[in-house]
Amino acid sequence: MIVRVRNPSLAIGVTTVAAIAVAAILGPLLFRADPLSIDLANTLAGPSRAHPFGCDALGRDVLARVLYGARLSLSISAVVVAISLVIGSLIGATAALSGGRIDNLIMRGVDIVLAFPGILLAIALAAILGPGLIDLAIALTAMGWTGYARIVRGEVLTLRERDYVLAAESLGASRSRLLMRHLIPGVVGPLAVQATFGIGGIIGAEAALSFLGLGALPPTPSWGNMLDAGRAFLLVAPHLTTAPGLAIGLSILGFNLLGDGIAQKVGHRA
Repeated sequence: MIVRVRNPSLAIGVTTVAAIAVAAILGPLLFRADPLSIDLANTLAGPSRAHPFGCDALGRDVLARVLYGARLSLSISAVVVAISLVIGSLIGATAALSGGRIDNLIMRGVDIVLAFPGILLAIALAAILGPGLIDLAIALTAMGWTGYARIVRGEVLTLRERDYVLAAESLGASRSRLLMRHLIPGVVGPLAVQATFGIGGIIGAEAALSFLGLGALPPTPSWGNMLDAGRAFLLVAPHLTTAPGLAIGLSILGFNLLGDGIAQKVGHRA
């Protein structure tokens, strides 16, 4: 019996993201190897039954570090996307509801931020603030809120022309009531799509900054600093970069497919 999936991107995306989330949450509980435990007897050891992904230059279990790195990447990404979404939504809604000079001033500010490549802006801010998870989150948030601001502004401007919104305005509804009751529900779908793609982008950006030494610092397990540590042993121990590299690639692919699937579903409903 052949089962036809109407939205394969959504199905594959949900499955991939769920698997990564389960691995991040339950993996360290089921696979109890210490990601920080040094065992020089297993320096650069290849994959084995005891160490399925092998060991690094200090004999630390690579699988354990990948699992704990998943926790860090997903946590940072979720926090950054949540803060960016709130900040961007408030700024975008304020611009759309205010109109005139305020709208123009806010959007010119957004354009100025967008003029800089996001990852370069994050690198510059991370270099100024210094390495560390809090500073990393601040740098990534600074590059992430603009997309939400533009989406919310555009959607709110469109929704304000709908008959039910015009009717509510004519009956004297306040801006806050219009926003909460009539406008925000209309932007949930586009924001969900943007947030899903955003998580994938933040995972890649966090790995890049950690690879450059501007994110999580050793010995904290991070996919980015694992890649950095493993590049010196590409020929003798390729498993050091293969495991975190696959984790980054699958995570980004999973969230991108999920975002594409949600976009198709939202577009179909619309």
